[in-house]
Amino acid sequence: MQGDTRRSGDLWSGAVLALLGIYIVVQARQWEYSSPEGPGPGFFPLWYGVALLALSALLVASRLRRSPRRGDPVEWRRIGRALSVWLALAVSVALFKALGFVASFALLTYFIVAVMYGRPARIAAAVALATGLGFYLVFDLALGLALPAGGLTF
Repeated sequence: MQGDTRRSGDLWSGAVLALLGIYIVVQARQWEYSSPEGPGPGFFPLWYGVALLALSALLVASRLRRSPRRGDPVEWRRIGRALSVWLALAVSVALFKALGFVASFALLTYFIVAVMYGRPARIAAAVALATGLGFYLVFDLALGLALPAGGLTF
């Protein structure tokens, strides 16, 4: 029974995500939390790290409470889908300098909607455009916070 728990993907992914959350919190604490103008550069990463820690703790706790089922086959298709989203996120982050945040996030959104959820290309494009535009309107125009622009002007 304990061997099944140690082989659990939920347990290990929760532990890795907890380590990532700790790293994010430690790094964010080195930045200014708030300023007279509002939240500083450490505000969002700190709370993101705290949320990541809390959710990873819930993932590990839920796995430890569940009784392990012997002989469950590994669902490689689901693992492949999850890893492809992680890869798409990494590519999106790598494109920040070249395309800017808004365009690279719109491409990530398009990938998730079109490829992962299998929606038609026009729906995926509309969702990606609306998401990118929403980020631009909220952060650049409403809050006056410049997102990484890259080679594009927005």
